[in-house]
Amino acid sequence: MAAEPQPKALTRKPLLLHKVEGSQEVVNMAAIVPKEDGVISVSEDRTVRVWLKRDSGQYWPSIYHAMPSPCSCMSFNPETRRLSIGLDNGTISEFILSEDYNKMTLVKSYQAHQSRVMMILFVLEMEWVLSTGQDKHFTWHCSESGQRLGGYRTSAGACGLQFDVETRHVFVGDHSGQVTILKLEQESCSLVTTFKGHTGGVTALCWDPVQRVLFSGSSDHSIIMWDIGGRKGTAIELQGHNDKVQSLSYAQHTRQLISCGADGGIVVWNMDVERQETPEWLDSDSCQKCDQPFFWNFKQMWDSKKIGLRQHHCRKCGKAVCGKCSSKRSSIPLMGFEFEVRVCDSCHESITDEERAPTATFHDSKHNIVHVHFDATRGWLLTSGTDKVIKVGGKRFPQLL
Repeated sequence: MAAEPQPKALTRKPLLLHKVEGSQEVVNMAAIVPKEDGVISVSEDRTVRVWLKRDSGQYWPSIYHAMPSPCSCMSFNPETRRLSIGLDNGTISEFILSEDYNKMTLVKSYQAHQSRVMMILFVLEMEWVLSTGQDKHFTWHCSESGQRLGGYRTSAGACGLQFDVETRHVFVGDHSGQVTILKLEQESCSLVTTFKGHTGGVTALCWDPVQRVLFSGSSDHSIIMWDIGGRKGTAIELQGHNDKVQSLSYAQHTRQLISCGADGGIVVWNMDVERQETPEWLDSDSCQKCDQPFFWNFKQMWDSKKIGLRQHHCRKCGKAVCGKCSSKRSSIPLMGFEFEVRVCDSCHESITDEERAPTATFHDSKHNIVHVHFDATRGWLLTSGTDKVIKVGGKRFPQLL
């Protein structure tokens, strides 16, 4: 259930360390090169670029490679320096980067999808390349032979893709708002389950293999934390964006979730706190506080000679209430509501100042973000955007270190 639109929370601008410009179109994805002052980017302008920091302090492309089609996504493995690139024409091309990051050599290309590749994951342990596409298919290939091992048709085009190495479960989030869990074998897959909690399409997924929880971001502006390993079936909502959630990343060592939105907002969530599941909204024909009839309850309106009222819901207890009995607003961070939301008067009185303490910090990136990448070793946060710019920030994210 989505929270009502609220004024934007106070934000602070992160310290900008580097700004990389030069792409002619949207930078769909980028990643910080570990142990190097470098960035790899793929763009809608068909280019793959490796940017290395020069003595001047500026980033310049050490590699500028043009692909036959716009580059939609990428996956980079630092151990093998294998770069997998998804294209708008459905092709996945794999390259090996040289040790000095000044050369890239094509290893193989294969037609993985019939239309735009939406997401790629390279799984070194299995030698698998997992991918989703606008053709409503999830596929996986052998990265050694390039052979297609199998596929699964999703209910809609999928943007979210995560994989758990230990159990061989793959998580696919699609534009219908559904998340599908599949169990992969070498050349077959089986459906484990599907679940849906968003009112909009799933735009990003992030997996914590230690706590065994899945995070899903959506165009409905919300994030849901799904308890997968605990088997309790709990789903915790996080409300901190005023626009579509575009990308998620996770700092596992500090248990911080990083979410970025189309509004340019970066929210860093502390997931090392005991959060509460939001209640189901209750159904009622009259206010569950003052018993005033709602406007569709003609019988009670006639009997009591009272005008029907509009129905609202308290975000803390879930009760159906009228406007008079829910005139107050409050943030409820432990329920994921970092902005003030509607609560009934009695719940408002019960919420303590300690319970209103924020569990997230807000930062303004000053550009429309499409992708985020976090380098845990240096505490650097990279964002790429529709403004064709790559930004690398740090030092204002101490909670991530």
